[in-house]
This record gives sequence, structure tokens and C-alpha cells, in this order.
Amino acid sequence: MSLAIRAAEPGDAPVILAFIRELAEYEHLLHAVKTTEADVRSILFGPRPRAFCDIALSDGAPVGFALWFYNVSTFEGRHGLYLEDLYVRPAARGLGAGKALLATLARRCLDEGLARLEWTVLDWNTPTIAFYDALGATSKSEWITRQLTGDALATLAKA
Repeated sequence: MSLAIRAAEPGDAPVILAFIRELAEYEHLLHAVKTTEADVRSILFGPRPRAFCDIALSDGAPVGFALWFYNVSTFEGRHGLYLEDLYVRPAARGLGAGKALLATLARRCLDEGLARLEWTVLDWNTPTIAFYDALGATSKSEWITRQLTGDALATLAKA
């Protein structure tokens, strides 16, 4: 078995969308996925992409992905990386693809002088939390993620 990580390419849009849908299904959120292949192409490969993606390959076949973007830490005075999605297909779990994807992002952080790599995980996802804990990741339980969407976002925009 050979494992490799590479940057996503425009031709990967269908497999990236499949990964997004598989992740959403695992998280019981498939009903919330509105993303299309055209959206994936635009987000990752448009004229000024603001998000990026790495693909994990096992024996040349895509088995997982990490979709990420740059964020900033005003306290550190440096940028960081935010991992939006990390997913490895069930049949490929245990091969090291998830760790390899995260290691690629960690190297990018060090190579670019970035302050941190961060992400969120659903509180019920104990296998994934255990995986992250084994890597030395820490929980920021005192921080609560908040978001505005839909009508609430539109209402605030009009204020």
C-alpha cells in the first residue's frame, strides 16, 4: 500500500463533492448540503481561491481530503490555518491517511511561519476526538462557536 498526499486539482471536483457528501452523511447532516460541483470548482479553483484542498491517495485512488483556509490570530500577530473538513473513507481508515493529511497541514504551518492549525469536531464524535487527542490536539471548551446564517444574517446586514 502506498499513501500519498497531493494538492487538489480542478478535475478532482467530483470526488471532493463526493467526500463532502460522505462526511455530511456521517455527521447526520446530508440534508444540509447544498454544494454542487460548480461550487467546489469556484471555491477551490476560481480566479481568487480563498480555500484549498489536499487529497489523500492510497495506491493512487482518492481515499480522503482536507479542505482548509487561512485565518488570523490577532493575539499571535500571525496567520494560521483553519481545517474546515477532514474526511477519510471508512474502508481506508487505519491506513494513516488522516494523520498524513494533518501532518501535511502542520508542515505548511511551520514552513510558512503560521501560528496554529485549528478545527472543530462534533461533541458526539468520540472516535475522531480520540484520534485528535492521540495527536496532541487540545480542546478549547471555553470557546463556543457561533454563526449567523439565512434570515438572521440578512437582518443584521440591513442594520
